[in-house]
Amino acid sequence: QVQLVESGGGLVQAGGSLRLSCVVSGGPFTNYDMGWFRQAAGKEREFVARISWSGDTTSYTDSVKGRFIISRDNAKNTMYLQMNSLKPEDTAVYYCARSNRPWVHITSAGVGSWGQGTQVTVSS
Repeated sequence: QVQLVESGGGLVQAGGSLRLSCVVSGGPFTNYDMGWFRQAAGKEREFVARISWSGDTTSYTDSVKGRFIISRDNAKNTMYLQMNSLKPEDTAVYYCARSNRPWVHITSAGVGSWGQGTQVTVSS
């Protein structure tokens, strides 16, 4: 069974940076779209960023454009999220996700596997 394990969360001051990692094991990685989602306390889970299976195509929610960078290393079965210029409103549990089918654009409704989440807290 495929497993997704996130790491890299923590407490950081506003304006700081963090790099999240997501390692996929027990199943294929290279031909699946991947994404990052987040859920703040009392709010619904929201899309943050996605990356195509080849790494050629990325997209971001408007609130993180120009600050976050999603990437992947298919040789290491690992996806990353570099988060710069962090703001208190970025505070949330961040989840990595794998699409439910290969070669298909990942969407909130099309997630096949989730990680357990990693907490990111940005202090003002």
